[in-house]
Amino acid sequence: MAAAPQYPDGDLLEVRRRLPAEEEERLQEIEAYAQANLRAPSIDAWNEERFLTQALPAMADLGLAGLEVDGSSRLFKGLAHAAVAQADVSMSAVMGIHNELIVGLIHAFGSAAQRDTWLARLTRFETLGAFCLTEPDHGSDIAGGLATTARRDGDSWVLNGTKRWIGMATIADVALVWARDVDDDAIKCFLVETNTPGYHAEIIRHKMGLRGIPNADVVLEDLRVPAEALLPGARSFADTNVLLRSSRAWVGWQAVGLQHAVLDVVRDYVAGRDQFGRPLASFQLIQQAIAEITGNLTSSTALMVQVTELQQAGRLEMVHAATVKSTTTRLARASAAIGREALGGNGLTSEYEASKLMGDAEAIYTYEGSYGINSLIVGRAMTGVSAFV
Repeated sequence: MAAAPQYPDGDLLEVRRRLPAEEEERLQEIEAYAQANLRAPSIDAWNEERFLTQALPAMADLGLAGLEVDGSSRLFKGLAHAAVAQADVSMSAVMGIHNELIVGLIHAFGSAAQRDTWLARLTRFETLGAFCLTEPDHGSDIAGGLATTARRDGDSWVLNGTKRWIGMATIADVALVWARDVDDDAIKCFLVETNTPGYHAEIIRHKMGLRGIPNADVVLEDLRVPAEALLPGARSFADTNVLLRSSRAWVGWQAVGLQHAVLDVVRDYVAGRDQFGRPLASFQLIQQAIAEITGNLTSSTALMVQVTELQQAGRLEMVHAATVKSTTTRLARASAAIGREALGGNGLTSEYEASKLMGDAEAIYTYEGSYGINSLIVGRAMTGVSAFV
């Protein structure tokens, strides 16, 4: 009879022991909720490209809508993101974008009136936001190539342009739109209520990953907002770099959670299946696969813990964020492929989760700065020579 696994939670480094008792208790509540209420329902939602709207009130009750501003430790925030990703990467993307790029941006750069109007509702998931930066023709080169325009007209701003891959844009109440001021050429951010005439969003279908979060093309046609819609703290694209650094680091925690999920799926599957008259878990190739997934997961976790310490100390630089984003998502992609193969033919169906995880691994490998772009950021920092044009 097989003995119980020594590390049933996959936490080989016992990272959660670094948390104070109250944060560890809170993390356990988040993990229990996510496994019981997100993991299984997310399979059908992923297949149907459907957002789990019904999960938001309970997630808000757990504090997951205001994680960025609740005063908890950076390590706790990271492990909470990983816990949700372990259950469903799509919902972790919703939570991460909401905290890092909506709540975080308004809190850091919004006016007092903007904070008073929006933050209380956002931190309860009573209001949803969309971060409108990427464009159809400008992704990696968005800082220099952003084409959406803002023109001051009396007491208003008039916005025109097109955005792409904008998460939550079809259901958001408010959009944070980045546009180039035609007068001074500076990139500025505007808070736009999505019921404003001239805002149009159309969902992007048939994605291979993150199918549970609605991404959209957004068209802004002579969209007029009052002068106070401008976020006063976001005076240039450089002002938001601190948020983008944190956002890339957050994706590293998604990669940790995804690899936890891969380990869960493979271990559960092989523990209950026999082949050739023997438990599948006893086969050397299967144990090798589990060992490689565990190694990738543990390496990713260790990297994230160290970078989170830098982040907590206010010393996170773009090279750190680029390193963890590119490395952990590369390892997650490898782990997902190993896990899919370990399940054989059953790994090809989302019912067994392995193919769902493989598709989601491709998505996080690409978004928030592609693997290649983040690698070039690291290369530039290590050599002093830029490979960018």
